[in-house]
Amino acid sequence: MQTAVPIAREAEALPQPYLLFLGDITEPGYAKTAYGLRDWAPERCVGEYGCAGGTVSAGLPAMTPARARMLGARAMVIGVANPGGRIPEAWLPALLEALQAGLDLIGGMHARLGDIEPLRNVALVHGRRLIDVREPPPGLPVASGRRRSGRRLLTVGTDCALGKKYTALAIARAFRDRGLDADFRASGQTGILIAGRGLPMDAVVADFAAGAAELLSPDADAAHWDVIEGQGSLSHPAYAAVSLALLHGSQPDVVVVCHEHGRETVLGHPHFALPSVEETIDLALRLGARTSPGIRCAGVSLNTGRLPAGAAEDAIGALAARLGLPVADPMRGGAAFERLVDACLA
Repeated sequence: MQTAVPIAREAEALPQPYLLFLGDITEPGYAKTAYGLRDWAPERCVGEYGCAGGTVSAGLPAMTPARARMLGARAMVIGVANPGGRIPEAWLPALLEALQAGLDLIGGMHARLGDIEPLRNVALVHGRRLIDVREPPPGLPVASGRRRSGRRLLTVGTDCALGKKYTALAIARAFRDRGLDADFRASGQTGILIAGRGLPMDAVVADFAAGAAELLSPDADAAHWDVIEGQGSLSHPAYAAVSLALLHGSQPDVVVVCHEHGRETVLGHPHFALPSVEETIDLALRLGARTSPGIRCAGVSLNTGRLPAGAAEDAIGALAARLGLPVADPMRGGAAFERLVDACLA
């Protein structure tokens, strides 16, 4: 029996804690759901489980669904966001094992758990739930383009899976630490699992996507900040439409451009070169000005996770000098990140 999770359901309503399922993936970039839960909701994660052939780990204890259930887990979350959001047939034995061990299944894929007959049948027999969080609410409006009260910041990227969600979470937390009224607005399945609410932008019919972005960030007090999780890239050969709808509908006052140091080609599309940070800033401001004429770029979030501390500091300093804008790695924090936060609020 399938249960869809509506836009405003709190995270506490989902069965937790979780066992994180990593499938058989070999590309770390596709494990962003598992990484996001590990980093931003560690108290909800008891371990990880994968299939034969998988080489990616979230660094959590490896365990079977039966062991996870003994340790208190109540659900297994599919921690993978692969191209097309599909559930390969090779994963079915592991997913069935979780149901049989007494765990509910939570998915954020385009493929719906409840549409897979073997899962549906076993869930019914064992009294387990199949929960899809990548399910937009009914009745989404067409965008109006009307300006809304409150202030908004949107993270935009040079590519997928390089830090837009982490940057938005870190900035929202920094705003609150400074005493500001700020909300993180999740626009993808991982963000929804972390925040407990949001709207899966890439599951919305195209005509209603900008309207969905308006709904995600409604009218608010003049001093309130919505920090909106970006999706994809305006230059992405497959996903640019989602990014543009989110940019137009969210009507950000401020954008922060996100980039991974050293990435040169589009993830999953290696025959496409990555756009430069400068090109991405220019494109975001030109396109964003259509619905937010005063839009500005506060700076750059640079993912330096593959670099040692000294090299990361050098890379951040070099890009800041090149752009004449604040640059920081939010996960490293420090003075550079404080300068980026200052620029967002300026």
